Amino acid sequence: MTPHELVAVLEKHERWLKNKSGGSRANLTMTNMEGANLSGVNLAQSKLSGANLSHCDLSNANLSTADLFAAHLTKADLSGCNLYRADLRGAHMRGAKLKRAILKEADLRGGALLYGGPKGGKGLDFVRSDLSGTDFDDASLDNANLSGADLTDASMNGADCEGALLTGATLMRASMKSCNLARADLRGSNLSGVNLQGAILRDANLTGAMLAGANLRNADLQGAKLEGADLAGADTTGANLARSAENFSVQIQQALHSHYTWINTNGTMGARADLTGADLSHIDLTGVNLSGANLKRANLNGAKMREALLIMCDISEAVLAGADFTGAILDGANLRGTDMEGVRLDGAGVGWVDIKGPDGQPTGRLWAANLTGARLTGSSCVRTNLRGANLSDCDFSNANLTGAILSDANIRDAKFTGANLTGASLPPPPDPDDD
Repeated sequence: MTPHELVAVLEKHERWLKNKSGGSRANLTMTNMEGANLSGVNLAQSKLSGANLSHCDLSNANLSTADLFAAHLTKADLSGCNLYRADLRGAHMRGAKLKRAILKEADLRGGALLYGGPKGGKGLDFVRSDLSGTDFDDASLDNANLSGADLTDASMNGADCEGALLTGATLMRASMKSCNLARADLRGSNLSGVNLQGAILRDANLTGAMLAGANLRNADLQGAKLEGADLAGADTTGANLARSAENFSVQIQQALHSHYTWINTNGTMGARADLTGADLSHIDLTGVNLSGANLKRANLNGAKMREALLIMCDISEAVLAGADFTGAILDGANLRGTDMEGVRLDGAGVGWVDIKGPDGQPTGRLWAANLTGARLTGSSCVRTNLRGANLSDCDFSNANLTGAILSDANIRDAKFTGANLTGASLPPPPDPDDD
């Protein structure tokens, strides 16, 4: 198509949009316009299916409700372009620039393309939307449909994707800092290595999503569904991440429910929870009573356990890094060899418990919490009651033990390098000659 022919099409389309005589809707289906300067043009409602618009300048153009099915927009400049409700199914947009573009309610799914088959027959070829390496910074994508799209290495910093459909999308290594993904549907999506620092994921559906190695620092995940999500190696520092029990497997939910019944009926009904090795990362069990439960080798990374009752629990060799046990009671618990780096134990009780006999009366025998070999580097133990606990070989390096109670505790070979011990009550130093 020559430049003169293209200008004529644009003029007639403008008249058609204004319902003037002599106008006609622009039909540029399968037209090759590669590299054309179409900055600021009004092609709203136009037909551009399969058109070659690679390397075109479409900045600030109006392509709202346009048919761009399977169009080629590779490395096109669509900055500030209006693509409201545009049909971009199966579009090729690798490396395109869409800074500040409006893609509200746009359809960017893959699509089926009719082709001529052998012996004159016809068939369907499914074309996946290729948006890899695309620049969506500050773009408006709210309620857009990107299901199954390839957004590998895409840049979506500051983009508004509220309510967007991203089921099954590939977003590996994408940069989505401060992106708004509230209420977005990300089920089964691949977010491996994605940068979601400061992103808003409130009430987002991340069921079965792959988030391995993702950066979720300071992200807001309140109300997000994370059942079956893979968070291995993800950085969740400062993230508002809490997973209710409903976001975990049926087996875990049943074990918790049965344990609550066991507690409330004094053991006559239900059963003690055995969650050995279970993945309970970021679970929210604030205020629950899990006393006596088996949590050996469980992953409680980033768990919310504020004011929980965990008396006489076996939590040995578990991962509690970054977990919040503020105000929790862990008297008599077995925490031997646990990873408690960065844990919060402010105001918690991790001391001894008086063993009761069959008649329910105290026997006078004290059972101390066991933290032998536990790593509490960088932990916050402000006013934590560790009286009588076995803290031998514990690492409290750089921990905050302000006002903590360690009287009668066993601190043989414990490390307090760089720890804040202001106001802490410590036992006498162990006698090195005492075997």
